[in-house]
Amino acid sequence: MKTYIKHAFAAALGCIALTGCNEFLDRMPDNRATLDSEAKIQAILTSAYISHDQCMAPEISSDNIDDIGEKINHSWIWSEDMWHWRDEQETPNESLKSLWNDCFISISSANEALAAIEKLEPTDKLLMLKGEALMCRAYLHFTLGNIFCKAWTKDAAKDLGLPYMIEPETTLISKQERGNLADLYKHIEADLEEGLKLVGDSYYTVPKYHFNKKAAYAFACRFYLYTEQWEKAVKYADLCLGSDPRSVLRDYNDLKAQNQTLDVLTRNYISASHPCNLLLHPTFSRAGQMFGNSTSYGRYNHSQYVASTETLTSTQLYGDKTAFRWAPQIYTSANNQKATFLKLPNLFETTDIVQGTGYYHSVHICFTTDECLLNRAEAKIMLRKFDEAAADLTLWMQNITTSTKVLTPQVIKDFYTTTVKNYSYEDENKIVGTQKKHLNPAFAIDEEGSEQESMLQCMLTFRRIESVNTGLRWYDIKRYGIEIPRRQLNMNHKPEVLIDWLDKNDERRALQLPASVISAGVTPNPRNGKNY
Repeated sequence: MKTYIKHAFAAALGCIALTGCNEFLDRMPDNRATLDSEAKIQAILTSAYISHDQCMAPEISSDNIDDIGEKINHSWIWSEDMWHWRDEQETPNESLKSLWNDCFISISSANEALAAIEKLEPTDKLLMLKGEALMCRAYLHFTLGNIFCKAWTKDAAKDLGLPYMIEPETTLISKQERGNLADLYKHIEADLEEGLKLVGDSYYTVPKYHFNKKAAYAFACRFYLYTEQWEKAVKYADLCLGSDPRSVLRDYNDLKAQNQTLDVLTRNYISASHPCNLLLHPTFSRAGQMFGNSTSYGRYNHSQYVASTETLTSTQLYGDKTAFRWAPQIYTSANNQKATFLKLPNLFETTDIVQGTGYYHSVHICFTTDECLLNRAEAKIMLRKFDEAAADLTLWMQNITTSTKVLTPQVIKDFYTTTVKNYSYEDENKIVGTQKKHLNPAFAIDEEGSEQESMLQCMLTFRRIESVNTGLRWYDIKRYGIEIPRRQLNMNHKPEVLIDWLDKNDERRALQLPASVISAGVTPNPRNGKNY
């Protein structure tokens, strides 16, 4: 049930942008149903999950996407702005404005549920509902922080954060200072820790559309990874993956056995029955169209060039693209030059049969066991447990490919010290695709070419392949200070023009707040004079 919060707030999104408190309260009578039962609280929590896209903006901002060239006539102003790290000129359902508004609407739903729970006698189910509400509130703020703020570092107190909303909507729309990033993450961690003790699985027919225990563990693993708490990241990965991680990873042989059509493959990929899928997020989104087999929105996309030199079809530790159990799809035509895994559904909801108009939908998988395994590998690398990390990397590799190679720290080091070298802004061939990137994290790692750095290169490459089209690569770029050349390809599908460069200190790594939020008086993210 989509409660009044989704609908009422939709009529006053300007207020969600932190404006017009009195006007909003005058317009919105207190006509909601009293939240006086477990059933009503459970119902309102369906509105604590956003319905807008959270993966397209970071994915397009990442180095997974090239300008395939002017010959591709299927472009989109919004995706062009995201690719150029510019302020958005359009506000489609996939926009940063839509995401911002929807996150705060959903946070308010979680806060309404939490306020109601405090007024009732505690029961086992109410405590689980409280855990779900806390997990939602933490995850929504975490999503906003990763999009609109810099990456967390030990100096996060020096960086702009975002308001942490802990009250129902009567205070949500009051004017708020952004605060600092360290405080934002402290609030997230507090909710996460409390939610982890309470969240359960038993009260939903399909738990994977809600925070369940394994999804909560995967979220905790990612959070503690991003905040450099490596031991805790391993702890929650272990809880998520269990004693036999192989049994809960994605079954690529099953995908290969399916009818290789978009609808069949994508529905299989997102199925709640698969143990690898931990939290599913239905969304208004053209992601399935953009990153599927359609020619639509093809100009800024995961090009065959980046695939062949850096990701899906390049030569890796496991061999080449023929090693995949389920092969990536390669599209070549006058208006379509891209490589992808068909993982995102492209669903269309018709609202006017005569006009043929409606909304595109997709389903985003927020957490998977496969990503959690690679997150554990990263944490173990940082803990200098190289053999254990190599075992996790081997498990991921042997699951997605037919390779029987066993990775060791030395095997990984040998590969990453003999492949194409990193590029940098000073290089003559700075727009040439390379698997290996210079790593510039705020945390300390060993020198380039060392065992640790080579294993991080391997982990980042594997996670890039695992997470293609989901936006997660952008967060690795931010966390590891990876620099990005913005290149335009020529008619031969080779890089020809350097359009822009995102260096490790570029302020555009924190995507800009929506214009309506800035005009309401909220401090914008600073910019340092780059092309935008």
